[in-house]
Amino acid sequence: MKILYQIAIIFFLCLMGEIIGAALPFPFPSAIIAMLLLALALFTGILKIDHIREKSDFLLSNMAFFFIPAGVKVIEHFDLIKQVWWQFFLIAIASTVIVFLVTAAAVSLTLRLEERRKK
Repeated sequence: MKILYQIAIIFFLCLMGEIIGAALPFPFPSAIIAMLLLALALFTGILKIDHIREKSDFLLSNMAFFFIPAGVKVIEHFDLIKQVWWQFFLIAIASTVIVFLVTAAAVSLTLRLEERRKK
C-alpha cells in the first residue's frame, strides 16, 4: 500500500503540473511545473522525503528507460538530422561548455559561502 501511496503522490503532482500548464496563457512544460511543485512541497514541509523515497529511488535508478522514446524519434528523423548535423554539434559543444562554466561558478560560490559561514 505504501508504494501505491508514493505513486499517487507523484502522479498527483504531475496532474497538477498538467492542469497549471494548460491554464497558463503561454506554453510552459508541465513536467517543470510538477518538479517545482514537488520542490515547493518538500521545502515547505507539506511533503516529507520519506513519503516518496522508494518510488523516486526506483525512477532515478531506471532513468535510462525514459530516454528510449527520444532515441527512437532521433532514429526516425535521422534523414532530417543529418542535413543539419553540424548545427546540432555546435549546439552540443556550446551548451556543454556553458554547463561546465556555470557548474564551476556554482561550486566556487558554494565553497566561498561555506568558508564565510565557518568563520
